Amino acid sequence: MKNIVLNILQESIRVKDRFIKDNIPLILRGADMLVSCITSGHKILIFGNGGSAADAQHIAAEFVNRFQIERPPLAALALTTDTSIITSIGNDYHFDEIFSKQVQALGKKDDVAIGISTSGSSKNVIQAIHAAGKIGMFTIGLTGRGGELAQCADLVFSVKSDITARIQEAHITLGHILCDLVERILFPEKVGNT
Repeated sequence: MKNIVLNILQESIRVKDRFIKDNIPLILRGADMLVSCITSGHKILIFGNGGSAADAQHIAAEFVNRFQIERPPLAALALTTDTSIITSIGNDYHFDEIFSKQVQALGKKDDVAIGISTSGSSKNVIQAIHAAGKIGMFTIGLTGRGGELAQCADLVFSVKSDITARIQEAHITLGHILCDLVERILFPEKVGNT
């Protein structure tokens, strides 16, 4: 059992190390896009299913509340939290539309949509990314090896792993890095004061 634990740890470290190092230019570009979104008075909409829904809520909370420093709240919203909206859309229309209808209702040109799908094939995430693109939102996809999400998002973060847990671990690491960079760019005077 000890070897299993250590093997999981080493694999998690290896996947995250490769993912972050391979994507540094994209990470910096993503942070700049999020900063531009926020400083222009726009918002970030985040969505996914299952563990990716939890990641969407986690990342939104880091932006709205705080991450590392004391600063004003930043506009971010997880589209995975309102059970009345989600179940009414799923019941009256189709589960594939639970995020796209929310994007159409809440999204504005120059907002950012972040769709998370470890397979890259979640139909409701893909439909929401397409809906966001039609509005003029900038779209970011967090995925595993790709899938359709990698073909339709403006900026794609692809984790080279076939293990869902390792992909999710890389996604939340990326989310934390983006939050950290956004805070440092927006509030340089507060960095180091925490």
